[in-house]
Amino acid sequence: MTYYLSPRFLEKLAVHITKNYLKLPQVKIPLLLGVHGRKGEGKTFQCELVYERMGIEVVHISGGELESPDAGDPARLIRLRYREAAELVRVRGKMAVLMINDIDAGAGRFDALTQYTVNTQLVNNTLMNIADNPTNVQLPGSYDENEIQRVPIIMTGNDLSTLYAPLIRDGRMDKFYWQPDRSDRIGIVGGIFEPDNLSPQDVTLLVDTFPTQAIDFFGAVRAQIYNEQIRDFIYSVGLENVSRSVVNTTTPPTFRRPDFSISHLIEVGDRLVREQRRVDDMRLANEYNRVLQSGGASSAPDGSFYRAYDPNDTPSDAEDTIGGNAVRASSNGNGDSPQCPMPESSQSTHSPTPPPIHPPTHPPSHPSTLPPEVRDQVNNILSQGYRLALEHVDQRRFQTNAWQSGPTLPSQDAASASAALERCLGDYAQDYVRLIGIDPKTKQRVMEQIIQRPKR
Repeated sequence: MTYYLSPRFLEKLAVHITKNYLKLPQVKIPLLLGVHGRKGEGKTFQCELVYERMGIEVVHISGGELESPDAGDPARLIRLRYREAAELVRVRGKMAVLMINDIDAGAGRFDALTQYTVNTQLVNNTLMNIADNPTNVQLPGSYDENEIQRVPIIMTGNDLSTLYAPLIRDGRMDKFYWQPDRSDRIGIVGGIFEPDNLSPQDVTLLVDTFPTQAIDFFGAVRAQIYNEQIRDFIYSVGLENVSRSVVNTTTPPTFRRPDFSISHLIEVGDRLVREQRRVDDMRLANEYNRVLQSGGASSAPDGSFYRAYDPNDTPSDAEDTIGGNAVRASSNGNGDSPQCPMPESSQSTHSPTPPPIHPPTHPPSHPSTLPPEVRDQVNNILSQGYRLALEHVDQRRFQTNAWQSGPTLPSQDAASASAALERCLGDYAQDYVRLIGIDPKTKQRVMEQIIQRPKR
C-alpha cells in the first residue's frame, strides 16, 4: 500500500533533520522540532513516512512515559534514549532521531487544576539542557568526557502552548503547524482507500462532503464498512462460538469485499458525525457535577432541570418559567446549563443543515393536540433563535432518569416545529416526552420541560 506523504511535511522534517547533521559556521540550529495541530490529522503517521523515505533510525518516547512515581525517572529515560539514538548513528552509520509523541499530554499544563510535579520540571529542564548541549548528554551518576553525536528531537502534540515557555522559544525549538490543505487531504484519503479501488472522483467527493473532519475520520469510515459483515459472522457462528472461531484457529474467517460505493461511505460518515455530536453536546459529567458545584441547581423528581429564581440575577441570564419552574438560559457558555444531546456541532457535514434523525415512521396510534402553553413555548424559543429537540423515556427507565435522545425539530417556523412535535408526541404516546431548547452558539440547554406523560 502506497500512502500519501505531504510535500510540505517532507520538506520541513527533511530540512530540520539534515540541518542538525551539518556543521554550518556561525549558525545556531534548533535541536527540537515541535509538530503541532488538530487531533487526528496524522502528525505521527506523516513523521513515520518521512523516516521511512529517508531511511532514518527512530528511538521513540511516549508522552505517557514522562511521569513516574519515582522522581527523576522520566528525565533519566530521556537522556538514556537520546544516547541510544546517538549510538545508533555511530554503529549503523545512518541518521537517527529521538521521537517524543504527545509531548503536551505528558509535560503540558492545561489549566490551574493540572498537577505540576517534580518530574514535569525535570523533563522540561532536561530537554532544555539537551537542546543547549546536544553533544554532552550525561546519565545521572556517571560522566563521559567524550562527545556524542548530535541527534535531532522531533515532538508531536496538539497544543504546544501548554509546555514550559522557555522550552519552546525560538533557538531551542522550531515549530511546524500541520494542517493538511484540500490537496493533502485528497491525497491522504486516496491512500487510505487505495486497496478498495475508490476512484479519484469519489475520493474528492468524500473529502468535500466532510471538509471539517480530521484525517482519522476517514480511516474510521473505512473500518466501519466492515461492521456489517462482522455482525453477520458473529450471528452465523453464534455468540458462544466467536472466541474459538477467531482465537488460535488454523482457519481464520474471511470476508468478502464490502460495499465501498460513495453513497454507502457518505451514509456511514453521516452516522459517525451524529455520534460525534452526541459526545460533544451531551457532556453528562458537567450535568452530574453541577449539583455539587452550584448550591441552587438541582434536578426535579420528574427528571426536569430547574433552578430557583434569584433576585440578584442579571438580565443577561434569560429565564423562562414553564410549569412553575424558572429555567435559566446561560448565554456566557461557562457550563451553567446542562448540555444537549442533539444540537448542531462545530463538526459540519456536507450540508449546512444536518439531516434530522427521524422518529419511527409507523402511523401514530394516539394522535395528540398540542396544549396552547406548549405552542406558546415553541414560538417563544424559536423567536429567540434557539433550536428545539426532544428526549423520551419509557415508564421503567423514567424511574432512573435515563432519558433517550429524540429528533431535532424543524426551526424554519413555529408552525412546522409544532406540527413535527405533534407527530412525535403521537409516535411516543407511551413514553414521557421532554421538550428541550438549545442555544446553537453555546451548545447549552436554555429550557427543558416534560410535556407528555403516558396515560395510565
